[in-house]
Amino acid sequence: MLFGAATFFGGDPAIHGWAMATAAVVAASCALVGTLLVVRRMSLLGDAIGHAVLPGIAIAVLAGGRPGGLFVFVGAVAAALLTVWLIQGLRAAGGLAEDAGAGVVFTTLFAIGVVIISAAPAGTHIDPACVLAGDLTFIPFDTVTIADRAVPRAFLAATLSFAVLAAAAVATWKLQVFTAFDPAAARAAGVPVAAITAGLLAATAVATVASFDVVGAVLVVALLVVPAAAAELLAHRLHVMALIAMALAVVGACIGYLAAWHFNTNAAGMIAVVLGLEYIAAAILAPDDGVFARAFGRLRLAWRVAREDRLAGVWREEESAARGRSAVAAPSLLERCAAEWLRIDGSLVRDGGTWRLSPRGRRDAETVVRSHRLWEAWLGRHADLPLDHLHPPAEWVEHHLGAAMRRRIEVETGWRQSDPHGREIPPEA
Repeated sequence: MLFGAATFFGGDPAIHGWAMATAAVVAASCALVGTLLVVRRMSLLGDAIGHAVLPGIAIAVLAGGRPGGLFVFVGAVAAALLTVWLIQGLRAAGGLAEDAGAGVVFTTLFAIGVVIISAAPAGTHIDPACVLAGDLTFIPFDTVTIADRAVPRAFLAATLSFAVLAAAAVATWKLQVFTAFDPAAARAAGVPVAAITAGLLAATAVATVASFDVVGAVLVVALLVVPAAAAELLAHRLHVMALIAMALAVVGACIGYLAAWHFNTNAAGMIAVVLGLEYIAAAILAPDDGVFARAFGRLRLAWRVAREDRLAGVWREEESAARGRSAVAAPSLLERCAAEWLRIDGSLVRDGGTWRLSPRGRRDAETVVRSHRLWEAWLGRHADLPLDHLHPPAEWVEHHLGAAMRRRIEVETGWRQSDPHGREIPPEA
């Protein structure tokens, strides 16, 4: 296994293992914070913070701080809080919408950070390319010795950040959930919503600073938003969504690094590409909201409507024949296919060249016809529509009325026995 890894990487696999481990821990931290940002619809604010902390980091480094150190972290948090304060100030003073204010503030602060870094004197421990795009390849070479083992400094900082963020999330999870889904009720219940929001923004700053060596300030939004957005399609409970988001982020970071090494390209960019592919896969394969699920749901609905329409059509044909009138319109191709299925199902019986309803089929057909004519009766009483305009809406609604709704309509229409056309309304089965 070790030989295979060495062959794949063309060198010491431990170096690449540390790089992937650092990327995985950073990705998990950003996904955890990003989950709360996404459910609170604050993704743009997270993007703004990810860019706007750059001047705080740059000033802290110029003042003597070490990238990844406490002084730099304080500078990043200060810049993040300044960003939020400026956005809120522009909205309050100038009437600027929050998204527009975020765009103005974070681009301005980000530009200031770029100017500060570009104007930094020679020998300053800050690399513009690393800050903007990250560089995983150099992480394994900046190490500290722990128990006679060289451990990358960025991995230690990322692990500490993740531990702090995970502990804070566990300690405040119920408050975060309450604030995320019903901030007005949380405020009325005495929950310090402003403090919870400020803590989330500080957590975003922590995750952003930890991710600079991995993806830089530009692509950090990919780690903050994309895994959480994909997880939102796959889960409907917040804690499950957070776990799925972290798993997607870790897998995307590892696969992205391996792909970047294989194709000799930028690791941060490839990680973002893999995360984007994960989101596309989630959007297609999500069990409830995915493309396939929605398409299957539409096909299943169309098939149910075709079966019910065919049953109702046979019932109306029998009604027309009993009255000595001509039959109703010919069924569509899908309804004819549905009729064959209903024959196999036992709801329809083939009698020469005509169809007959079995007892079960008659019961189902009368339910559909009853829904249709009750709705026509309701529209005839409450809507100012001509008689020839009642059929189309009833044709659609008849497939979506349950027994409780039919009973309510029956009461509201005064227990009518016929629709506005004078046709009998079948009794409830």
